[in-house]
Amino acid sequence: MKKICCYLYTRVSTAMQVDGYSLDAQKEKLRKYAEFQDMLVVGEYSDEGKSGKNINGRPEFQQMLDDIKDGKDDVSFVLVFKLSRFGRNAADVLSSLQFMQDYGVNLICVEDSIDSSRDSGKLMISVLSAVAEIERENILVQTMAGRRQKAKEGKWNGGFAPYGYYLEKGELKIAEDEAEVIRVIYDKFIHTNMGAATVAKFLNQHGYVKKTRQNGSLEAFSAHFIKLVLDNPVYCGKIAYGRRKTEKVNGERNQYHIVRQSEFPIYDGIHEAIISVDDWQLAQEKRRKTGVKNEKIYSLEHQHLLSGIVCCPECGHPLYGSVNRKRKKDGSFYRDYWYYACKHRLNVDGHKCSFSRQIHQEKLNAAVEEIIKKIVHEPKFEEAIKAKINAKIDTGEIETEIAVLQKQLRQLTGAKERIGKSIDALDYLDPCYDDKYVDLQKRLDDIYIDIHTTETEIAELQEKEDNIRRNKISEEKVYEFLLLFDILYDKMTDAEKKEVLASFIERVDVYPEPKENGQILKSITFRIPIVLDGDTGNKVYISFPDENVTVEPVVLMTKK
Repeated sequence: MKKICCYLYTRVSTAMQVDGYSLDAQKEKLRKYAEFQDMLVVGEYSDEGKSGKNINGRPEFQQMLDDIKDGKDDVSFVLVFKLSRFGRNAADVLSSLQFMQDYGVNLICVEDSIDSSRDSGKLMISVLSAVAEIERENILVQTMAGRRQKAKEGKWNGGFAPYGYYLEKGELKIAEDEAEVIRVIYDKFIHTNMGAATVAKFLNQHGYVKKTRQNGSLEAFSAHFIKLVLDNPVYCGKIAYGRRKTEKVNGERNQYHIVRQSEFPIYDGIHEAIISVDDWQLAQEKRRKTGVKNEKIYSLEHQHLLSGIVCCPECGHPLYGSVNRKRKKDGSFYRDYWYYACKHRLNVDGHKCSFSRQIHQEKLNAAVEEIIKKIVHEPKFEEAIKAKINAKIDTGEIETEIAVLQKQLRQLTGAKERIGKSIDALDYLDPCYDDKYVDLQKRLDDIYIDIHTTETEIAELQEKEDNIRRNKISEEKVYEFLLLFDILYDKMTDAEKKEVLASFIERVDVYPEPKENGQILKSITFRIPIVLDGDTGNKVYISFPDENVTVEPVVLMTKK
């Protein structure tokens, strides 16, 4: 008689035990049930630390469904400890169950005594999955209600204390060395014509020192920091609740994102205020007038092609795009002149830089495009690129390591089961029972540690192998584009050009001042190896006036 085959599926939402049963306890319960029912366990799947709100993000669950679809082990049942371990979303539970049943596989929830192959089983699953979903929603509602109540009582709702305060037994206390800065920020913002960026510049230039902490590691003041301070009612003695809200993504099931709210309740706090309510309201009024971004109405199709890629020759940070807009005498629009500039020269974001030049975008963009065209026209380039595209992925060494670790894991699992049986076989009346139990339990604990370590090493190697394959595919697409660069690039929009340049260029370096021949472009660092004159490297140096292009030696280049 053919033995009935089954899969075991276990899950816990955290590394801690759930409902008093850890993953191992769930597995043991399921194995004993399978043994009692004369079932053969042919596969085990476990998702540790994964939520049951939906099936996305549970790789083992997805793998189990794929194996069922492929008919891998000819299983008839999936065993779970409780229905809530299978899922807490009614729609997902029922759709997953229907998927399994389409391939002749039923679900058994051991603790709930439910078998979907029976007439009443699917009805019970429908009811209990709905209850599990409601329970999950209730937990969320209760948590949020507790936080709202805490805000109503004027108490801090958790997290790091805002700048200007420190936490003492969960309550906000004024940190006087930081509070002075908060007062200056509000004073300068509401009593002068300074904006957030100018206030940050004032603080940095007048000897004010920003303390670094867990929620703010920059040593200087930035415009972003100033805006956060101005928008936070905590400084006038209030507690805000719901400034950001988790909302469902329209058209997606169980997908949520955090949305900043324009309106939210504010309650009187029990902490001491640093500034007055009147000053805070004046700041909000000015923020509403000055905090609106100007809508772009000129040069709508223009994109800063190398913004974020070309780097400042002084501080090394990415340059950003700027515009010098020329107008006619009557004030009407004439044309735009575009540049790359270092925003750190303004000293408004926590970094200092002395580079004040602006680099003409058209000239630098054209220089970069010219170098790429020279590279792809090299006789050996096409030959080398095609060889790279057709090259096989060598993951043999990684696969060998994984095989060794998997063998080791099987041995550890077998040793664990043998020790478990030895513990079960101990005679309680044996005078040495306690010593034997402690000794076996210690050995069992050590094996669990070894199993966890081995599983982690296997997962890391598998991720490394996957990355190699993904990178291979990505590189091939870039190389294929480079072979057709001349044909495709000039037909692209600015937005498309910017995206494609960022896909294979990591960094563009320029000289602080143009050389005698006008050259500003120094080097290009690519995200992929470039073959030129028989050399291979990621970084290409530009040499003029003889217009030679040389590749940095392999031993010195920075590889990805």
